[in-house]
Amino acid sequence: MRIHYLQHVPFEGIGSMEPYFISYGHQLSSTHLYLDQPFPKLHDFDWLIVMGGPMGVGDELQYSWMSKEKSFIKSSIESEKIVLGICLGAQLIAEVLGAKVYKSSDREIGWFPINVPEQVNNTILQGVFPQGIEVFHWHGETFDIPVPGVLLASSEACQNQGFIVDNRIVGLQFHLETTLDSAKALVENCRNELDGSKFVQNEKEILAQESRFLQINQVMVAVLERLKTNYA
Repeated sequence: MRIHYLQHVPFEGIGSMEPYFISYGHQLSSTHLYLDQPFPKLHDFDWLIVMGGPMGVGDELQYSWMSKEKSFIKSSIESEKIVLGICLGAQLIAEVLGAKVYKSSDREIGWFPINVPEQVNNTILQGVFPQGIEVFHWHGETFDIPVPGVLLASSEACQNQGFIVDNRIVGLQFHLETTLDSAKALVENCRNELDGSKFVQNEKEILAQESRFLQINQVMVAVLERLKTNYA
């Protein structure tokens, strides 16, 4: 299986997904947009993963590659690829699918629980997200659920935490791929966002327990496994 991912900043890669894909012998390739690297041809990959970043979906004037990225994501969806978006990646997918993306009422950074609605049981992700699990967040924007998508999760700070469309397009506002090392990189590069507001934890709280990262990484594996069965 050939997986291609889009990376927006040097410090936000695919985290725990990389060793998972390598362990199964899958082919990994990437476009580092901050280096203005080219996009692949659609026939050169099977999955597309769109990662996070501190920019917003409306920052096309500031980032010359963003409009091209949106077109590439749209073409990938129309070509019936498996498409997974994380944080900014989920917001980009939502916009491409016609949903509104906008500033959230609260910035959400750190470990907060998610509520999983019953309708998830009607998708391939049934049983993947433990009810009330604390997952890792780092976002200040949110999205409406694309039609005909299914809401995957909510939190106290953010109603729309994820969606799935046609059992092959998944957008997650929260991060399941983050490792302790990649969280340290986020803190180092985005420390200015740790503003002490209601749903923003401090550096110590974010990095305190490595076991938390290991737990969400296991859930990430479960998501990838379900998508693999759909691809097969």
